[in-house]
Amino acid sequence: MANNTAHNQDYSHYVRKFWKIFIVGFLSIIVFFLLASWGVFGRMPSFDQLENPDSNTATEIISSDGVTIGKFYLENRTPVKYADLPKHLVDALVATEDERFYDHSGIDTKGTLRAASTLGKSGGASTITQQLAKNLFHGEGSKFFLFRIVQKAKEWIIATRLERQYTKQEIIAMYLNTVDFVNNAVGIRSAAKTYFGKEPKELTVDEAAVFVGMLKNPYYLNPKTFPKDSKNRRNTVLGQMEKNGFITQAQKKAFESKPIVLKFSPESHKEGIATYFREYLRDFMKKWVKENLKEDGSEYDIYRDGLKIYVTIDSKMQQYAEEAVDAHLANLQEEFFIQQKKNKNAPFINISDAETQKILARSMKNSERWRIMNEKGFSEEDITASFNKKTKMRVFTWKGEKDTLMTPMDSIRYYKHFLQTGVMSMEPQTGYVKAWVGGINYKHFQYDHVAQGARQVGSTFKPFVYATAIEQLHMSPCDSIIDGPFSMPKGKYGIDADWHPQNSNGQFRGMVTLKSALAHSINTVSAKLIDKVGPKAVVDMTKNLGVNSNIPEQPAIALGAVEITVSDMVAAYSTFANQGMYVKPVVIKKIEDKKGTTLYQNVPETKEVLSKDIAYAVIKLLEGVTESGSGARLKWGGGGGSGYNRMTGYPYAITNPIAGKTGTTQNQSDGWFVGMVPNLATGVWVGNEDRSAHFKSLLYGQGATMALPIWGIYMRKIYDDDTMVYKVSEKPFERPANLSIKVDCWKPPVVKDSTAVDSTAIDDEFDF
Repeated sequence: MANNTAHNQDYSHYVRKFWKIFIVGFLSIIVFFLLASWGVFGRMPSFDQLENPDSNTATEIISSDGVTIGKFYLENRTPVKYADLPKHLVDALVATEDERFYDHSGIDTKGTLRAASTLGKSGGASTITQQLAKNLFHGEGSKFFLFRIVQKAKEWIIATRLERQYTKQEIIAMYLNTVDFVNNAVGIRSAAKTYFGKEPKELTVDEAAVFVGMLKNPYYLNPKTFPKDSKNRRNTVLGQMEKNGFITQAQKKAFESKPIVLKFSPESHKEGIATYFREYLRDFMKKWVKENLKEDGSEYDIYRDGLKIYVTIDSKMQQYAEEAVDAHLANLQEEFFIQQKKNKNAPFINISDAETQKILARSMKNSERWRIMNEKGFSEEDITASFNKKTKMRVFTWKGEKDTLMTPMDSIRYYKHFLQTGVMSMEPQTGYVKAWVGGINYKHFQYDHVAQGARQVGSTFKPFVYATAIEQLHMSPCDSIIDGPFSMPKGKYGIDADWHPQNSNGQFRGMVTLKSALAHSINTVSAKLIDKVGPKAVVDMTKNLGVNSNIPEQPAIALGAVEITVSDMVAAYSTFANQGMYVKPVVIKKIEDKKGTTLYQNVPETKEVLSKDIAYAVIKLLEGVTESGSGARLKWGGGGGSGYNRMTGYPYAITNPIAGKTGTTQNQSDGWFVGMVPNLATGVWVGNEDRSAHFKSLLYGQGATMALPIWGIYMRKIYDDDTMVYKVSEKPFERPANLSIKVDCWKPPVVKDSTAVDSTAIDDEFDF
């Protein structure tokens, strides 16, 4: 009996010890979790942070036809709502990552006990909510065991709070928005666009399974770099979907047999559509955020705050403009290289060695290589010497980038060969800019020739002279004027020598109408008109038309010795198409924050410059250019002539009325065409970066060959696309009621001989 009592006493001792350890341990765990929740082991997210987690959301640039054409981001992330996710993507996620997702409140007790009992050998127990907590608030975490335990506890606490704060559907959407799918794609929307060129809701079952499969290890299971491993993991996900009843066995086998077909298009600031425009927009937004602060006085962050910028660009028109540039300049560049083969100082023409070295030295000191070496403390001597040492580099060609070995100085000279361009399209009635191409390749040529680069405009300036004459002298397109020798004496309008403007062919036509004079770009007529109205009146007219350039009050401006940007030229010409009303170009319709609150709404800036009658008279003058002048090739079909192998896209056969003007400057350094239909004005400039690099002959260097084909290809593409959201007009320009100016002139019979007209276009285009 005594032995039994002693035995029971010994047993009760262990029982008391067990309960003591259990209670202390249990209370310790409670205290541990309380301390963790109070932030003793590190900051915990506040209620506001749970409500509005910081997720580095990219700012989206959304076109007028609803396409995201670019983003500003640190992480390329654009959130989607649960409604935008396909059901099979959600099914795949739950089946693979958290089978009891809809049954727990953030922590899967059964899974946690299983993982603990096997020391994690049977797999982890992190729920989707826990993974979201990790993604939002502490990333991968520490590998040190004790710290990892603390982080795991915090993760559990945050997960339970998230479950109280959000619905299951919201948690799934938030989780998929936070995953880094590598290759600069954060979140399911960026990933779907990057890997498959789709919106998430367009993903097929097998494509959705690829993304869910990547969650285990996004880098080593991404289909671009590791296609075999990605496919195996995809098939594992499909197996989980079949196991959980989301797909049948037959469906699983069908999906498993499919290859992973990517449409891989990683997003980059320097690649993609509308690169020059996006960079212009970035500069605009940098100023905008300083002038439009948040309620708390801080600045918006265009890389983190998830703004939505609704722009006027039409994605299809932008695409067609870029395609037109690529098609024509790749073709014309070939001719340029051919003509430069025998030029020992290529691509420069008729300049001295000293002038050449000055151009190259300036480019060298403006280069990225010079900037980097200078910042590292290299001497000017050492930097200059490095430009003459051969090095491996990747250079631009129209057939794609090419790896080569050359000196940096030779690469500067090589790049000087390339014809550059600026193209802008605008709706005259609203000022909405529909397309913006600032150059041929933003990665290699970052100077924007739409808004930054002002170039001599040649004959495209002449309509401003004619508009002034019609307004002040009450002339009409049908009035006659003599094309004959003309001189302006020294001293008149401040000129320092007698001025004797000549026509390009050295000949005179005698009596011509104003319409014919502008169509054939007759220099003596422009000179006589500016003599009658005075240079100041022409400058005032040009300024009223929105041109911001500094224009000298000199008679020579009548022939186009003026530097103007493409943007200003298009806006000025648009005034004629908009019945005399100038509208400042607009690129942004509105800006919203990530909650959809409007932060900025565009207010158009307009002013009346001309009467409807005068504006229409100028339109009829400009129509003459495409009826019988240098722009007439836009309307012809078939035929051709000398140099037409470089008239890319010819024949254009655009038969509806077009008001436009070509322009060519001295030595063929600049080629222009500005063309309009009633609801679209488009300006095109083409030329080399340096004016001393140019075509030798007018045949290839005139605006009708360098710039006009881009306009023709672009418009032809637009007219051939019946799916366009924005319908570009093929109708005549609207004639004002009770028109007081005579515009319907007598026309001599037109002989449509392509070779003859081509010759006329060349003879009449050049300006001196």
